[in-house]
Amino acid sequence: MYVAVKGGERAIEASWRLLDKERRGDPRFAELGVAQIREQLRLAVARVMTEGSVYDEELAALAIKQAAGDLVEAIFLLRAYRTTLPRFGYTEPLKTEAIHAERRISATFKDVPGGQLLGPTYDYTQRLLDFALLADGDTARGDAMAQAVPSTEHAASTTQAAAEPMPRVVALLNKEGLIEQESIAPDAPEPGDLSREPLAFPASRATRLQNLARGDEGFLLAMGYATQRGYAHSHPFAGEIRFGSVAVEMELDELGEAVEIGDIDITECQMINQFAGSGEAPPSFTQGYGLAFGHCERKAMAMALVDRALRAEELGETLRSPTQDVEFMLSHSDNVEASGFVQHLKLPHYVDFQSELELVRKLRAKHAAAATADQGSDAPSVNAASNSRAAASPADDTLASTPQAAQEQAA
Repeated sequence: MYVAVKGGERAIEASWRLLDKERRGDPRFAELGVAQIREQLRLAVARVMTEGSVYDEELAALAIKQAAGDLVEAIFLLRAYRTTLPRFGYTEPLKTEAIHAERRISATFKDVPGGQLLGPTYDYTQRLLDFALLADGDTARGDAMAQAVPSTEHAASTTQAAAEPMPRVVALLNKEGLIEQESIAPDAPEPGDLSREPLAFPASRATRLQNLARGDEGFLLAMGYATQRGYAHSHPFAGEIRFGSVAVEMELDELGEAVEIGDIDITECQMINQFAGSGEAPPSFTQGYGLAFGHCERKAMAMALVDRALRAEELGETLRSPTQDVEFMLSHSDNVEASGFVQHLKLPHYVDFQSELELVRKLRAKHAAAATADQGSDAPSVNAASNSRAAASPADDTLASTPQAAQEQAA
């Protein structure tokens, strides 16, 4: 049990007040609003929504503000709030092939049906600090950006082109049968719900994808990097990366059909990997899949890399890396669990430490007693050797007392 601390409740309340003060910052500056975070920190909002398992930009922005920019803490806040929400049902699977793409690229084919859309990305920037952003107001920069915005007619044509169905890049490989066919079997069981059921092993691919979707981006990025450095049987190609809005449909019992209830922004990634084949299947390409809320390309790509690595046993590959160990990967990917377990070490462990302290003291005393006993057992032999040397010394002195004896000793 933990030792009660006198005055602890008052100290905690004071800590809350200090936290509010630190979050607010210098009152001479305008307070950062939730709307500003939502519109100007969209990548942070997207990560919090994805790993918090709630698609709500306003709530994600509120969590970021409350956590003072600590995204892991914001994810914890949003995940906790999610547990209080009622569940009305499950939506239909997203039809991502009908996405209204703002960005769509492929690293496997230059000319793809529907074309490639660079869209908003940091990929082609020079990664140099833009000191113009330090200027307050920055009216000139705002006017220049306004002039750079496409005209209404051009924007309308771009939106119409993006709204047209874009065949998947993997469809080009499907025509030749060069890539595995991913389809739902008629007798396939319903996928589990990881938000309602605890993680259990062995885990199906559907469960693994749920876990990875809300897994920590940093963890997945490191593990995905490891797969590229040889810690998995994979040589990945970015088959297709898409970012845009997709319709969400839900079947209503009153109508007996699915109706569209809104649109959400998603990022989808399909990685293409080599497969050497087996006795039952010829060599072909396999896939890794990643999907995230909002604009989260790095997370979706890392998720796809890890997903493919975790399919090693399914594809008959040798398991030789932690990135292919399902239990290891899924048990350590969640940053809410990891953060809680690591940070619980800050809680009082007075009784535990006192017991460890007492144990170390006893062990040290036992060690000192044993060392003393060893020294005592060696003492008689040392004294005997000293006495023998003392008994021999007079004869040596007698022999050395004459010049002839000294010469013989020297010889």
